Amino acid sequence: MRYKITGKQIDIGEALQTHVQTELGTVVSKYAERPTDANVVFSKSAHEYVCEATIHLSTGLTAQAKAHATEIYSAFEACCEKMEKQLRRYKRRLKDHHRDRSEPVEILGGSSYILASDNAETVAEPETLQPIIVAEMETRIQSLSVGEAVMQMELAGAPVLVFRNESKNGVNVVYRREDGNIGWIDPTA
Repeated sequence: MRYKITGKQIDIGEALQTHVQTELGTVVSKYAERPTDANVVFSKSAHEYVCEATIHLSTGLTAQAKAHATEIYSAFEACCEKMEKQLRRYKRRLKDHHRDRSEPVEILGGSSYILASDNAETVAEPETLQPIIVAEMETRIQSLSVGEAVMQMELAGAPVLVFRNESKNGVNVVYRREDGNIGWIDPTA
């Protein structure tokens, strides 16, 4: 597994980097067969240290955790505990689905656009109905089952996830509803 351990405007020493690699490696190897890379970022917010960790697995899952503490090692330990809890839930759900993924998740490329919001100061009618594109980026659309998409969305803490449905080869959307349930959009052909 590749590690990228950095600090935002703080210096992290070799001892902390070694500690992160051994502890995170132990947690990840316990629950995941083929982790690809881990990104751990330490920063300081007022009097607290913040640790943010992101782990990418070969199955396409991205697990994220974030923790705060007054000491940098305590922040990492709390973050590591959250990561372990996510990976444990992920593994349990995979077992519940009775399906082991032997191949990595297929990823399709796509374009993602950021559109300019309507400015409240300009009350006049716009000249065209075409939105103004502020930025254009590449995005990844994973090929997943509906259950895996819901799991991926929950583990990432995202409100919505766009994915390609493996069973129908169509683009689908899962999202968190205001009532706490999960919505699924499956367009007809």
